[in-house]
Amino acid sequence: MKKNSNTGSGPALSPQAAARIETGVGNRNSLWKRLLAQKHLQTMALLGVVWMIIFNYIPMYGVIIAFKEYNIVKSIAEAPWVGLTHFREFLDDENLGNVIKNTLGISLIKLFIGFPLPIIFALFLNEVRSVRFKKSIQTISYLPHFLSWVVLGGILATWLADVGIINNILLALNVIDQPISYLAEPSYFWTIVISSDIWKELGWSAIIYLAAISGVSPEMYEAATIDGAGRFQKMWYVTLPAIKSTISILFILSVSGVLNSNFDQILVLRNSLNDSASNVIDYYVYYTGILSGRFSYSTAVGLLKSVIALILLLIANNVSRKINDTSLF
Repeated sequence: MKKNSNTGSGPALSPQAAARIETGVGNRNSLWKRLLAQKHLQTMALLGVVWMIIFNYIPMYGVIIAFKEYNIVKSIAEAPWVGLTHFREFLDDENLGNVIKNTLGISLIKLFIGFPLPIIFALFLNEVRSVRFKKSIQTISYLPHFLSWVVLGGILATWLADVGIINNILLALNVIDQPISYLAEPSYFWTIVISSDIWKELGWSAIIYLAAISGVSPEMYEAATIDGAGRFQKMWYVTLPAIKSTISILFILSVSGVLNSNFDQILVLRNSLNDSASNVIDYYVYYTGILSGRFSYSTAVGLLKSVIALILLLIANNVSRKINDTSLF
């Protein structure tokens, strides 16, 4: 057997193996050089990873109380196991039908109305030729996003009160005969929640689409102009197909969050008078867990909601991949 001339013992390496070792060492050295060159960016990314581990992954240990009868007097480890008792209890709850109806009703309407509106807004805003006017519209549409729902909820409560601006305008136009307390009427709650959410997030949601549109090659528009295409034809045949992948990804994420009903907004706008229309899953979990102290039960409801959201994400992702070859993974 040949001896390695460098060490004097052991089998000699083949040229291919030696090349692979040298390549691996070179790749590791190159990786470390890139990391050192990006040390400031990597430090920022590392802080984000640490934050995610502390606040997202470590607390996942507490999910096991969904399968236990947890009491704050004892530790999680000491709590007795009860299996799927809390899940069955939720499925037998008399409020389940109303909670599911409100959650899906609000979320699906938001999805079918609120999802396409930012796309349409971005398409038309992209056609504005005046830079000053375009920036003014963008600024006005972005502003509500930076206000918390605590502030916006107070504004809406004032506008929708008996003596608020909405009632004053409708009375002046003879649309109604007497003031209406909108937030006290369950029949108006869904409309208020959906319209206020669209108003708050329309401009902000359009940013991603505007960014995607800015990446469309001007040559495509020039070719469409030469072919005689008008503005609407350019939007339909050039702009929309160019941002199709962006729309698909955001739609997948929206479908996965269909069981979310914007807890902050619901908490601010709801009251005992509109409870029949405002009792959604997020508020139900908050009420049973924090206000009623049923920690194990509320954890089971939240876990069940997360599992369903994961299933919806996988379904939407597979459907999107089959339809237009775009998916998250």
